[in-house]
Amino acid sequence: MNIDNDAGTRDRILTLIIEKGPITSAELAQMLVLTAAAVRRHLSQLEYEGQITEYAGASSRPARRGRPSRRYVATDQGQAAFGDSYGDVAMQALQFVQRSRGDAGIKEFAEERIKGLEERYRPYVEAAGEDLEARAMALARVLTHDGYAASVRKGPRGLTLQLCQGHCPIHDVAAAYPTMCEAETQAFHRLLGVHVQRLATLAGGEHVCTLTIPLVSRMRGTQLEGKP
Repeated sequence: MNIDNDAGTRDRILTLIIEKGPITSAELAQMLVLTAAAVRRHLSQLEYEGQITEYAGASSRPARRGRPSRRYVATDQGQAAFGDSYGDVAMQALQFVQRSRGDAGIKEFAEERIKGLEERYRPYVEAAGEDLEARAMALARVLTHDGYAASVRKGPRGLTLQLCQGHCPIHDVAAAYPTMCEAETQAFHRLLGVHVQRLATLAGGEHVCTLTIPLVSRMRGTQLEGKP
């Protein structure tokens, strides 16, 4: 048995679970071109180590006959293994800002931080053109590059898109200071040009940060603009 290869495969599986979860062993096997038995062996080890767990929430996918497949999401421990680019130093810095300047100082910091990200992301989003799904996917790609493990999924009945962030590099900071998430949501609204709604956050205890992007309002807006 090659221990290094096993560890590398488990890292890839954990990364996919963080990015794509809730996800089944069959879906993982297809993505990684591995046998179902091999994937289940790695999943068992990750579950034993406390890095993943079975998802207990309702499925948004059509129900199938027979016993439903187990779907997996990352635990807090698994998220931590993915890395945190801020850590204790950032937390201490923000605590100092709050003591010296209060909540207004935290808000100013959050807005200044997100302004830099927005300026850096905008060229990539604009290069995707006017199609909202293409813009959302461009945003997901740059977010993933920054460690957010982002993906775009179709919402119920195809009326919305969901921008999902499977990892948060500033998880502990965002949990302590929700203003960070609020500023990020506003930035995504400006980048995509539509009103977006945050449905769930990792900082709030969910397995993924989920942002809903309405397609209907965009289509209606385009139609209205074309009317005399």
